[in-house]
This record gives sequence, structure tokens and C-alpha cells, in this order.
Amino acid sequence: MRTLLLIAVLLACPTLVLAGDDAPKKKWNLICIVTDDQAAWSVGAYGNKESRTANMDRLAREGARFTRAFTATPVCSPSRASYFTGRYGTQVGITDWIAPKEAEAGVGLPQGALTWMQVLQRAGWRTGLVGKWHLGVQAQFHPTKCGFDGFTGFLGGGNTPMNPTLEVNGKDTKLQGSLPDLLTDDAIEFIKKNKDGPFALSLHFREPHLPYGPTPAIDAAPFKDLDPTIPKFAGLNVKQVKNWTRDYYASIHSVDRNLGRLLAFLDESGLAENTILLFTSDHGYMIGHHGLNTKGNATWIAEGHKGRRPNMFDVSLQVPLIIRWPKVVRPGATIDAMVSNIDTFATVLSMLDVPRPMDYEQEGMNFAPLLRGNPVAWRN
Repeated sequence: MRTLLLIAVLLACPTLVLAGDDAPKKKWNLICIVTDDQAAWSVGAYGNKESRTANMDRLAREGARFTRAFTATPVCSPSRASYFTGRYGTQVGITDWIAPKEAEAGVGLPQGALTWMQVLQRAGWRTGLVGKWHLGVQAQFHPTKCGFDGFTGFLGGGNTPMNPTLEVNGKDTKLQGSLPDLLTDDAIEFIKKNKDGPFALSLHFREPHLPYGPTPAIDAAPFKDLDPTIPKFAGLNVKQVKNWTRDYYASIHSVDRNLGRLLAFLDESGLAENTILLFTSDHGYMIGHHGLNTKGNATWIAEGHKGRRPNMFDVSLQVPLIIRWPKVVRPGATIDAMVSNIDTFATVLSMLDVPRPMDYEQEGMNFAPLLRGNPVAWRN
């Protein structure tokens, strides 16, 4: 009688899943946070005692911190292309940042360059991008053509830190408020709508890209009286470099504060335990390091030097990479293996147990075994 009753219940409720070893595993959610122009040296978990990054540091305590994470290039657009496709910028025709004139002329991520978001989308994940794209502005390059079910943000490389214009529901809309706050608001709304999962969200902040400010008072206040440590290089304008550094830290704080809002929401909603959180940046940065300012095509700011100096200094390439993977990654783990953002394609799919397309060639390595604590042959 009990057996017949159970069969009747199952027939009436075909979606009912029995608990036990044979029950299908719940799929992981994924949130990838990418900041813009944030070097590893700017984060407390990487040794900075002056920057205020409490929530980034929390992720490092609760997840794994990579000490040698680099980007394939120290320039925005090709770096983002490698991050999403597992291919080098030269392989997808993006070798420098996509300037407005180039974007209008048709430069963007080609359709043959498969993104890991497209693979997840086909595998049943609900996907979204909130924030910066910078991989083409024409219709064929729109995020919704590259694996994202939804998009709120801006297609080009820049925006204003306050009162930005964003594409919202397919229309450019002038908004009021701090850009990091607005993007985080939308990210939380995306998660609420897709909480039953699985979902994959990319949250791409503009910060701490120039211009650093204005930032909300709550983010600028901690650095008002700071006398920041700056690189030692002959000919630097010390006062100017210190001012830039304070403003840079304030911009980073605006991201960190919003990361705290996101973490709090995941905790309160009960989603934290089933959500992988990856935090990184598109490339490193310099404020006086080696006498230079910004990143790849850096500007000389030391007396006696003029113009730009393309560079591949580590400080321009090294980024924070922190991954919290509940009950898989040992909290507080440190991983010293050298990884690249070109490894993201292979690694994300492995973490989510989604097969890589056999007919798609990509250049990255899968570092998910490193996160699991398993020995694996790796690049030296």
C-alpha cells in the first residue's frame, strides 16, 4: 500500500526529488565581480595597510587568494576578451582598448569567439551582465548576443562616477546617484528575480578607473587625512601622486562598500552557501610605479620623461583574484600557482560541471583542481 501511494504521489508531482545519494545535485550559482584598473597592491588582503577593503579581505578569509594572478594584457578590451573567451586578443581581433571611433567603425567581439556565458546559458543558467562591457557597441556585439539574458550598464569604456547614463531595459536612461551603488542595486534585483537558479551574474564596476571621483562622502572620508605610501622614483611630484592615491583608494572603497551590500544580501537570502563568488580586475595599475601612471599605454609622470611608455611591468599585469566556493575551497587558502584571466573560460565551466564545447579551441588552463586542493601539473 505504501509503495502504491508513493508511486501515485510521484506521478502527480513529477518534479519531486527524493533526498539521498541518487538525488541530482543542486547546480551552483555564480557571481563574477570585475573591477576596472584595480591592481593587486591596492587590496588589504594583498598587504596594503592603507586602503580600506574590508569586504574584499573578508572574501580572502572565506575563500582562496591567488598570489600570482595575471591578465593576458594590461589593457582593458583585449583583457576582457581573453577573460570571456579563453583566447588572446590577437586571436579575436582586439589588440588595444576599443576607442569610440573604432567602436563605431565596427570593432568588437566576433561571433566566432564563444564566451563561457554562452555555454552556461545553453546549459540552463540564467545569465546577466550589470556594468561595463567595452567589447563593441554595435548591435551584433551587444551582450545579449554574447551569452547574457539581461544587460544593464554601458557598452563603451567609460562613464561618470555620479549620475550616469546606463542602458536599462534596452534604453539609455539618465540616473541619479553613485554608479557603484546603482549597479549593485541592479545586481541584487537580478539575483532576486533568479534566486531559484541556477544563475550566473557578471557585475562589472567602472571603478576605480579615472576619473576617480566624485565619490560619496562615506567613501572619501576615510582617506581625507591619510598620508599614503607612494612608490619611490626620482622626479615624481609627491604631492600630486599622494592626492591621486587618496582618490584611488576612495574609489576602491566605493566598490568594497557595495561588495559588502551584496554579501549581506546573499547571507540574508540564504543564497551564499550555494553561490560561487569570484572577485578580480581587468588588469593592474600604476600611480607613480616606475615613474608611470595608469596601465598598459602608461603616461610618464616623472620629471625628465615625456609621452607614453607601453609596458608589461608586473604591477600593470597583476590583479587580485579571490574565489569563495563554499564547502569546496578551504577558507583562507593561498594559491601560489601562476594563473591568468585567460584561464577563466576553462575554470568556470569546470567549477560548474559544464562540459567544454569540443569544437571550440581556447588557450586557457583549468585551475579548478587547485581550488579543490588537488595536485595538478601546472605552468611554472
